[in-house]
Amino acid sequence: VFFQSLSHRLTLFSHPMKILRKISVCALVIAMIHSFSGCSQLGENPSGDHLDELRKSPNYSTANERFINPRENIFEEMRKRDSFWKNPMKRFSNNMLFNPNQTVPEIVLPEIRPPDLKEFLKPTGSIKFVWFGHSTFLINIQNTIILVDPVFSPSASPVKFIVPRFQPPVLELNELPKIDVVLISHDHYDHLDMNTVQYLRDKVSKFIVPLGVTSHLKSWGVSEEKMIELDWWKSTSFDQVTFTSTPAQHFSGRHGLFNTSQTLWSSWVVQSADVSFYFSGDSGYDVHYKQIGDKFGPIDLVFMDSGQYNVRWREVHNLPEEAVQASIDLKGRYLVPVGWGMFNLAIHNWYDPIQESVKFSKIHGVKLMTPKLGQLISLEEQTITTDWWSNLIGEIRK
Repeated sequence: VFFQSLSHRLTLFSHPMKILRKISVCALVIAMIHSFSGCSQLGENPSGDHLDELRKSPNYSTANERFINPRENIFEEMRKRDSFWKNPMKRFSNNMLFNPNQTVPEIVLPEIRPPDLKEFLKPTGSIKFVWFGHSTFLINIQNTIILVDPVFSPSASPVKFIVPRFQPPVLELNELPKIDVVLISHDHYDHLDMNTVQYLRDKVSKFIVPLGVTSHLKSWGVSEEKMIELDWWKSTSFDQVTFTSTPAQHFSGRHGLFNTSQTLWSSWVVQSADVSFYFSGDSGYDVHYKQIGDKFGPIDLVFMDSGQYNVRWREVHNLPEEAVQASIDLKGRYLVPVGWGMFNLAIHNWYDPIQESVKFSKIHGVKLMTPKLGQLISLEEQTITTDWWSNLIGEIRK
C-alpha cells in the first residue's frame, strides 16, 4: 500500500529530479523488503506459458506489456491536470508530511468482538455479512461463505511499521468459520495479504481472483486446483453461486513503480438464485458502473470503494459523492461504504469517507448501511445501523 500511495504521487510528479529522488526512496524500500521478508511478500508476477495466455486478453496491451484500463491514458491525464509546478506551495502543504488532518483515530473504534458467528452461519435465503474494516468482509450469501480481500496482518505492507492497522481484527484467523471462497479484487497489499493467504490455503475450497493473481498465490503455496482466475465479464460458479469479474479503473503491482499492472484488477458481481452483491475493489468513477448496472442490476448490496481518496488521484479511487453515484448507476438497493476504518493511505481525516458518504447518500436518496466493525448485518432483517463514528469526533478533538 505504501507503494500504491507512492505510485499515486509519482504519477503526478512532472519534475525529473523529483522523480529520481522518489525512485531512490522506492528503491530503498524495495531493499528493506528484501531484508525483512526475503522477497516472499512481493509474490511472483506471471511468466512463461501463463504470461503468454494473459497476453491474449483484450485488457492486456502487448505494446506496453501490462494490463490497461478502458481509459488507457488516465495516468497521463492525471499528470497533465496536476503537475507539481502548477501549484508547488499547495503540493508542499497537501501531502503526508505536512498534513493537519487526523488520519488515524486516537482511540479504539467501537466494535463487536467477537462477531455473532452462530447467527451468521444459520441458513439464510438472503445475505448476511460482517465488516472487518477497510475492504475485508465475511459474507453469507444463501449459505455459501465468502471471505473478501482478507487482510489480517498487523499492517497492509511488506513491513510491519508501514501502514499499520488502527486496531486488531475482530476475529483472529483461527477463529474464522469454514470458508468456501476467498474472493480477491487485486494484488495491492491492502487487498492481498500473503500471511492470510498462507494460513487459509489448505482451509478454503476456492480462491477466485482476477487474471494473473494466481501467480502470487502459487508462489505462496496455494494448489492450482484451488485457484480460478477470470478476465472481465467472465464468470465461474461455486455451489450455485455465480462470480463474475467486472471492470474497475485502477492498477496493480506489489513492486512499487517497477513491473506495475502485470496482473488484472477487478470488481465483482456475485449472484445466487435470489440475491446479489457487488464489490468494487479499488476503482475510480467511470462508465463501467453503469455498464455493470445495466447488465446485472438491480443489485441488492453494493460494497463500494469510498475511502483513501484525493482529488489528485480520483481516476483510481472514487470520491465519496462519486461512490454514491456509482451505487445509483449499479441500481443498488443498499450501499455499504468500504475502503476506510482500518488503514491510513490518504491525507483526509479517518472519518471523512463515511461522513461524506452519509451526506451525499441523503442528497441522492441512497439507502446506506454503516456497520460497526464486527457487527452482523442481515439484509433479510434489514439490520439497523447508526452513525456510530459521529460522537467520536468531538471526543478525539479534545
